[in-house]
Amino acid sequence: MVAEADSFSPSAGKPIDVVKSWQRHGFDICLLDPLAATSEEIAMAHDRAFVEAVLTREAANGFGNRSRSVADSLPYTSGAMISAARSALDNGFVAVAPCSGFHHAGWRFGGGYCTFNGLMVAACVLKHTGEVQRVGILDFDQHWGNGTHDIIAKLEASKWVTHYSPTSDFGTEESSELFIDAIPDLVARFAQCDVVLYQAGADQHVDDPLGGWLNTEQLYRRDLAVFQALKSMAVPVAWNLAGGYQQPLRKVLDVHDNTMRACNLVYGQSKSKEFAHE
Repeated sequence: MVAEADSFSPSAGKPIDVVKSWQRHGFDICLLDPLAATSEEIAMAHDRAFVEAVLTREAANGFGNRSRSVADSLPYTSGAMISAARSALDNGFVAVAPCSGFHHAGWRFGGGYCTFNGLMVAACVLKHTGEVQRVGILDFDQHWGNGTHDIIAKLEASKWVTHYSPTSDFGTEESSELFIDAIPDLVARFAQCDVVLYQAGADQHVDDPLGGWLNTEQLYRRDLAVFQALKSMAVPVAWNLAGGYQQPLRKVLDVHDNTMRACNLVYGQSKSKEFAHE
């Protein structure tokens, strides 16, 4: 899952740093090896020629280069999302794919540090195998998931995929508390989903260089509200890291630590309501 992308975005390399940080905190987690997605599975959500060209490095990845390291990691990032979704379905509660780089990847294109759309790959695989009938994609990254929207339109998947991002409804510091208060109602639209894929973006932070509007405490409350609402509806959730671009990386890790802290509080053994400050 880890790659050297030679990019402004730390996303390709941060999974190992995130997991090490979670381990240092002593969070209640169990690490499992993800299965790599096959090219056939990835092509359920993408044009097959595009998939093969990226994997063979005949075409650029979402970072705009043809790195072998990135190409080798791609089956595992999408595979991690599939594995996490299956684990959440199996345990009935929650699992996490500690990776990023999905929602700007469309049917026949990558970009914005995203190459293959692991969200839609996971959704399509689970739908194809009959493991789910309806999938939710709750995208709380700072940016609109144009790639997810493109694939849903191409596959006419809106009949079985519920996709929501708050960027058009909120997105300002003035609306931050309104957003937090609205989360239970926003999540309620996923009540009929068999599983929700949740992008817990760190780039919604107000200090993120690519533009955010929530402070550290509000991001923690965001995640807590999402997990509480989904648990109350008995809808399993598989979440991932999504974006985050602050420097040093420790600032991004703090946000991901708080997401795991909220997850542990709702689903695990942790009783601490304290969140990590910068």
